[in-house]
Amino acid sequence: MTRPTIIFDLDGTLADSARDLVATLNVVLAIEEVAPASLEQTRDLIGVGARPLIERGFALQGRKLDETRLDELYAIFLDHYHANLANETVLFDGALAALDRFARDGWLLGVCTNKLAAHASTLLRALGAHDRFAAIAGKDSFAFFKPDPRHLLATIEQAGGDPARAVMVGDSKTDIDTARAAKTPVVAVSFGYTQVPVRDLAPDLVIDHFDELWDAAQSLPPFPSLTRAPRADAARPGPQIPLQP
Repeated sequence: MTRPTIIFDLDGTLADSARDLVATLNVVLAIEEVAPASLEQTRDLIGVGARPLIERGFALQGRKLDETRLDELYAIFLDHYHANLANETVLFDGALAALDRFARDGWLLGVCTNKLAAHASTLLRALGAHDRFAAIAGKDSFAFFKPDPRHLLATIEQAGGDPARAVMVGDSKTDIDTARAAKTPVVAVSFGYTQVPVRDLAPDLVIDHFDELWDAAQSLPPFPSLTRAPRADAARPGPQIPLQP
């Protein structure tokens, strides 16, 4: 039987990356003499891509960019961010321990993100998590990206997994819509970046801390045979909040 697979979104799911992304946004805004944006003004757009983030930064000051200038500033954003993507970014509490728990028990791990693949790989190396993953697929890894379900399905395949024995973990409507379209169960984290409260988006389960992920993932329909008694060294899980799909 194919090993079970767990696929993670990156920004807002595994990594709290908002500060470095907004810092790069403000570098771009300064080029055009636009006032800096605050984390509170932009946090809910982290994860939808750099271009919408840039557009939001200008819109906050009543400015609109033409496509040519947006393309130019987008290129500047990518270059600056790649050189500064781990200044303040950290993994969310418990994330690394959760990754190790799944890897230790034979799960295949992957990342499916709308970040560029090079940025995702560089960031995960800087955070000490890169070697846990059998696949790291970014926005430019295939000819399609989230919320296109093929992005998730291709990531599962690249990791060596089977979509029928896979689960996705994300933080946003994009992640949940992607998983739903791929017919893959989805666990949402409550602490990520989303314009809509994640519990209103009807994932299969919501967790409030990574200590809850092990039991949450194994409770999903593809994995009934994996359920085991808690191990003595396992962290005590917090409450899980099931939602109707």
